[in-house]
Amino acid sequence: ESKIQASCQQAHARKSALPSINFPPELPISQSIDAIRDLISQHQVVIVAGETGSGKTTQLPKLCLDMGLGIKGMIGHTQPRRLAARTVCNRIAEELAVSGSSAVAYQVRFQDNTNEKTYVKLMTDGILLSEIREDPFLNKYDTLIIDEAHERSLNIDFLLGYLKRLLRRRPDLKLIVTSATIDVDKFSVHFNNAPVIEVSGRTYPVNYVYQGATENAEEDLDERIVSAIHEIRKIGKKLPIPHRDILVFLSGEKEIRDTANTIRKDKSLDLDVLPLYARLTNKEQNRVFQSHTKQRVVLATNVAETSLTVPGIGYVIDSGMARISRYSVRSKIQRLPIEAISQASANQRAGRCGRLCPGTCVRLYSEEDFNSRPEYTDTEITRTNLASVILQMLVLKLGDIESFPFVDPPETSAIKDGFKILEELDAVNGQGKITRAGRQMASFPVDPRLARIILAGAQFNCLNEILIIVSALSIQDPRERPQDKRQAADEAHSRYSHPESDFMAWVNLWQFFEENRQALGRNRLGKFCHKHFLSYMRMTEWREVHRQLKLLSQEMKFSVNSEPASYEKIHLSLLSGLVSNVANRLDDQTYLGTRNRRFRVFPGSELHGKKYPW
Repeated sequence: ESKIQASCQQAHARKSALPSINFPPELPISQSIDAIRDLISQHQVVIVAGETGSGKTTQLPKLCLDMGLGIKGMIGHTQPRRLAARTVCNRIAEELAVSGSSAVAYQVRFQDNTNEKTYVKLMTDGILLSEIREDPFLNKYDTLIIDEAHERSLNIDFLLGYLKRLLRRRPDLKLIVTSATIDVDKFSVHFNNAPVIEVSGRTYPVNYVYQGATENAEEDLDERIVSAIHEIRKIGKKLPIPHRDILVFLSGEKEIRDTANTIRKDKSLDLDVLPLYARLTNKEQNRVFQSHTKQRVVLATNVAETSLTVPGIGYVIDSGMARISRYSVRSKIQRLPIEAISQASANQRAGRCGRLCPGTCVRLYSEEDFNSRPEYTDTEITRTNLASVILQMLVLKLGDIESFPFVDPPETSAIKDGFKILEELDAVNGQGKITRAGRQMASFPVDPRLARIILAGAQFNCLNEILIIVSALSIQDPRERPQDKRQAADEAHSRYSHPESDFMAWVNLWQFFEENRQALGRNRLGKFCHKHFLSYMRMTEWREVHRQLKLLSQEMKFSVNSEPASYEKIHLSLLSGLVSNVANRLDDQTYLGTRNRRFRVFPGSELHGKKYPW
């Protein structure tokens, strides 16, 4: 009885402390607020579809608060990316005038700003997924908003399947699924014909300019972008408001750096050049949201496609390319090739202009090329290794993966492949039942192969070195090799190379960095990284991943060796997780691996040309 009374008092206190709520009339969704309110009141699940810029991401959690939700439990609001979770959190807090408090807070990997006073919790979909293990009924939430569901990431598809089952057991839980106007009927059918409401987004027409690729398209992409900027500025001079900003979509960080350098070299362009990608620091990311006077060009990856809205954009330049993760069942390799984007993605990019005034989208490919592209991007579940998903499902006791209610079920061959990988790693037995090692592996937020290496590192008493290597393999390579400074970068990187192992080079780099980190302050450390061709941001990320994996290892009572481990023990541990990556030398350059795969040693490897038998 005392617990019930305390709970009622807490709910009353939360209700009394609610911030005042209003809806900006200039946002398209504000015209549909009453209709959405009625649907949420009458239905457990509502699908809200809207184009980029409709305001659905920021206004829906406010609407839920206005309806009295978020009192008995939090309003959970998922985003596909960490960058979006942080920026959306800041924007909602600003609109509710609660910036600096925990009323609207976020949780991303290794960082949780929420507490018992939080009403709206922004998080990545992976965070919500990880909470299922400790809280299978998700009792801390009374409302969930799954944002950007059209991206159909592995995490989103898994959540949608899990929530379909959970809703029957949690009739009090409200679910709102938001999506761009892409295949929304599929979400409705998945949730037993849940109602769909569409809100308008772009309110001004967009003029499309197609510029077919030249013969050397890859080589001169920078120059083509600069030419497009010059054309845009000519167009802008004829308009009443000529200085709207330019958003350029590129496939990765390297392309962004190269393009930024080319733009800055053109002295006739008096522009502020701002990069935007997930691994930038919060301070650098926030620059694109700050007020300014000079015209800007924002160089972004597809993080700016749907996850967040860059203000002030009047023009878009679309390279038409993106890095898309793909897994080959035959070769057992997950790749990240640069591919042509789908029509849906191209339209999402174009939707970033035309919000403030009539917009212009320059596509650096032909209209014929656009029309020949697939309508939608393949869902991630059809192009990824399922071992990690299967392992988590086994830990959560969710039953047979083939009967799990995915929006689009994976192929049987992909499921079999996932189980085969887990059996190789001793995570499941021959009957597909999870083992003790499998349960331990599932505790680590890394690929199952890397988790298996950690277990072996504890077994062979070389966990200190293994945690360094595994955390390095979990992030993007922090070593930088600029196009115009390759030789200088190679010389700098040779300082910590190892003559017999590229894995040991990570250990050497870690020690080199740590010695200097402790001796230098933060500002000097940044300069140190630049001098030695290292990414300060990625080195920081490496240390954070390492810290988290070490904490998890200690929680599992694994001991970390204080004395240096031998080469043999470290590589025995690595083999435990990379058993299918072993290869035997056939001739001077070629190695024969498992499943009759043929390899060559990467030219940048310290072992290139050394002709080791294995």
